[in-house]
Amino acid sequence: MTKFIELIKAALKGDENTDYTTLSINRAIVLLSIPMVIEMFFEALFALADAFFVARYVGTTGVAAVGLTESVLTLIYSLAWGLSGAATAIVARRIGEKDERGGGLALAQVILISLFLGMVIAILGYTYSERVLELMGGSTELVNQGKWYTKIQFISSPVIILIFTLSGALRGAGSASLAMRSVIIANILNIGLDYLFVPVLGMGIKGAALATLIGRSVGVLYQLYVLIKLSKLQLRLPDFKPVKKILANIVKIGAGGAGQFLIQSASWVFLVRILSEYGSEVIAGYTVALRIIVFTILPSWGLANSAATLVGQNLGAGKPERAIKSAWTVSFFNMVFLALIAVVFFIFAEDFIRWFDPTPQVVETGVLCLKILAAGYVVFGIGMVITQAINGAGDTLPPTIFNIICFWVIEIPLAYYLAIKVGWQETGVFLSIIIAETVLAILAVIYFRTNRWQRKQV
Repeated sequence: MTKFIELIKAALKGDENTDYTTLSINRAIVLLSIPMVIEMFFEALFALADAFFVARYVGTTGVAAVGLTESVLTLIYSLAWGLSGAATAIVARRIGEKDERGGGLALAQVILISLFLGMVIAILGYTYSERVLELMGGSTELVNQGKWYTKIQFISSPVIILIFTLSGALRGAGSASLAMRSVIIANILNIGLDYLFVPVLGMGIKGAALATLIGRSVGVLYQLYVLIKLSKLQLRLPDFKPVKKILANIVKIGAGGAGQFLIQSASWVFLVRILSEYGSEVIAGYTVALRIIVFTILPSWGLANSAATLVGQNLGAGKPERAIKSAWTVSFFNMVFLALIAVVFFIFAEDFIRWFDPTPQVVETGVLCLKILAAGYVVFGIGMVITQAINGAGDTLPPTIFNIICFWVIEIPLAYYLAIKVGWQETGVFLSIIIAETVLAILAVIYFRTNRWQRKQV
């Protein structure tokens, strides 16, 4: 027990000189995954905190506005995740090759792309925010109440993308503890400002958006500080001169990762649009349940990200068999973790939803969503790790194709058919999600076993 506690302390403290390609696999997984899990846990708190304060002090319409906005903002998160994955894959490969200068140069190019995309999205999103809510099926009351939340969230696009991509680079370098600290700082500030802006100052849903913007901005400033002063990546000002070859490589890898999340996000938008047919209470119930699910899934993504880092670094070090073993070991840990979470959801689902919003219809929808999705948690655990392992090798095209099949060819038509045609309403939507995710896990495992991802050059 003493050794395990010391290992946890070492993981939280971090060591920039650790070589994860020579440690025992179990030790490497613990050292990487603990700060990554905590990082994702706190990342999940952003949306959860906003939903909590809005539900308690604004009302159901406010929660529905948050839900509609977040369903569209997942498109931004998709780009952020894609670029973050590219940063992890390229930096991890350079670190595995002992090329810290190359890793710093690649990171500078990632930052340039992040800022450019973020500014474009911010301008377009701010201009058309009200139209976005209308297209998502929001009522006039919802649009009037939620438009400033949507505008501010779109303005924060550069910050959202940067906090993900910088964390991805730090994780790829094995500096998971530094990435963790940045998100903790951002979240503590976000929660404190949520309390100040929403119930104390009475700024409503607009205050929740401002709290998130300020919190994430401070997190990004901290990340830049540690990258310049503490990280092994050697980020320098001259590195920000555009390098076409590196930019093309980042775009190529990032496009696959972003494509995966864009495909998923687009499917979520369609699902929310179907649910909007059944009223604001159903959307609110789904929103609350989704925040709780994200609260558990994102820490699970932390485990999956450790697999991506280990695969990338071990391939860079010329150790493909160790990369394979790392991915399967992380898959087992993730499967056990999510199985335990699923049991908790089945027992306490109603208590969790009611804590956010006691409205009967909201509770009914939220409980139904939690229990149905929890039934697929074990399969989710395997699928997300193996997919991230393939992405960590820089081989992002096959998972993108799998996403198209599962979420556009299977999930969306199936949700429409079960909800509208069969008449199962929200139950049909929730069932379509776990069916699509199960097929995705099967396809990812089949491809991973071919070992083709090992030949990808980044």
